[in-house]
Amino acid sequence: MEITNTNILHDRVYALYRVSSLGQVEKDDIPMQKQYCREFAARQGWTIVREFSEKGVSGFKVSAKDRDAIQEIQREAALGKFDILLVFMFDRLGRRDDETPFVVEWFVRNGIEVWSAMEGQQRFDSHVDKLMNYIRYWQASGESLKTSIRTKTRLGQLTEEGHYTGGTVPFGYRAVDKGRVNKRNRTVLDLEIDEDEAEIVRLIFQKYVTEGYGALRISRYLHEQGIKHRDGRNFPNTSLNRIIKNVIYTGILKNGESQSEYIDELKIIDAATFSRAQEIMRQRTQPRSEVPLNSKGKSLLVGNIYCAHCGNRLTLTTSGKRVVWEDGTVKYEPRIRYQCHYNVRHPGECDGQSGYGITKLDGIVDKAIRMKFAQITAAKESEILADQHKKEIELARIKFEQAREGLSEKEKELEDYKRETLKVIRGQSTLNIDLLNSLVSETEGAILQLKESVSVAEKEYTALLESADSLRKEYDRLLSWADLYDSCSFEAKKMIVSQLIKAVRVGRDYNIEIDFNVTFTAFQNCCIQDGQPSTLQPLRSCSA
Repeated sequence: MEITNTNILHDRVYALYRVSSLGQVEKDDIPMQKQYCREFAARQGWTIVREFSEKGVSGFKVSAKDRDAIQEIQREAALGKFDILLVFMFDRLGRRDDETPFVVEWFVRNGIEVWSAMEGQQRFDSHVDKLMNYIRYWQASGESLKTSIRTKTRLGQLTEEGHYTGGTVPFGYRAVDKGRVNKRNRTVLDLEIDEDEAEIVRLIFQKYVTEGYGALRISRYLHEQGIKHRDGRNFPNTSLNRIIKNVIYTGILKNGESQSEYIDELKIIDAATFSRAQEIMRQRTQPRSEVPLNSKGKSLLVGNIYCAHCGNRLTLTTSGKRVVWEDGTVKYEPRIRYQCHYNVRHPGECDGQSGYGITKLDGIVDKAIRMKFAQITAAKESEILADQHKKEIELARIKFEQAREGLSEKEKELEDYKRETLKVIRGQSTLNIDLLNSLVSETEGAILQLKESVSVAEKEYTALLESADSLRKEYDRLLSWADLYDSCSFEAKKMIVSQLIKAVRVGRDYNIEIDFNVTFTAFQNCCIQDGQPSTLQPLRSCSA
């Protein structure tokens, strides 16, 4: 039916066209709206004096006050520059039930008629008109919410299926066409590793995990090496932190709460390295941490060395003197020491030394570490997983199996009683029904108790297996440190030492006691006296 308006005194029209996604722009939605609105205006005898197009603007997510087109149209309306606001459909003005109805009403109150080429004029002559106006945008808002939920759910499903769902391509990957299409038969892209960028990602994790570099130091290092981001710029700290936190580098896609299974083709970093990076990042926010805040400097020990006499932490101090060489050159030779500030500030209250030379003390600790690694490298698995531990695991396994067998027997017994009960009911058994009911009740109670016993035995067995697996993993980690220690950089050594050693306590004459973060009973209790590792006692061990 032709829509006509006989009450219009003027015919100056502003037209507004909107699409909520750039994909709709590509599908020519705006030209379609424009053509239909122009044809509609021509039939009404109106003149379109100005047209506004909003591309990729959500009428649900974006408020009217943040939409430049709406704001400009309102300013023009206040100046009386047009008479009619025309849209293809009313939801082009917006889809917010708490805002859009009042925007429409504002135009009408300011003398502007609001028309839809598909739905006619929006009037406010009665309470029913106001109600219908609100209901229209309440429905539009609900549809947007439902669309959002459907989209989010589907994107989550695609992620769980291992598919890339769009957005910024993470550094280290590129988006490629692997022949996958969506339900509209449009090509969608998938991720694959970009080996050039992946090498940079591995370098970033190496510096962070192995050598203890922070994001700022990594940024400077990459700049000095001439390594740039894919946009040709330097790596800012924020980008590096996002890379270090992104689980995709282990081969797992994540989108909100949804994540995929492990995808080997997308793996750049192994899970252990990624996990360690997250632990380092977490610990660096804690007031007390086994991870150094940075690995710069010339001292092997940072934050984990204490005075054996007063218990206070030792700190690094630097002093020096001017030295004149034979050729007359004057140079400043720095002297770095571990100092007990409590001893210096409270003379007589701490009977230890005020300070210890960094070269001598680090040398003693280094020697102890090498001894420790030699013990670990020479150890056999039987020494790692002690005989007593093995016996506990075996006993737990037997207990678990016996509990399951007992439960299975009782369940079979209950089935026998139930079959016999049926025979009694059919008159095929001479047993007393009351006796059978009593046996059934008693057996059901025993089954409940046995199920609880099976659950307890399973938990004990699982816990012991996990403990054994944890010991093996710790041993593998220590073996990797032992292999690295001789050949790695000094920064990497500091990271190894910070994780291997819980505390070093040093007393007069360089008597040193070391607490290692090692749980193996094969490597317990060792003391160092007179600057030499003692072979009389094994190294003391403290659990991490």
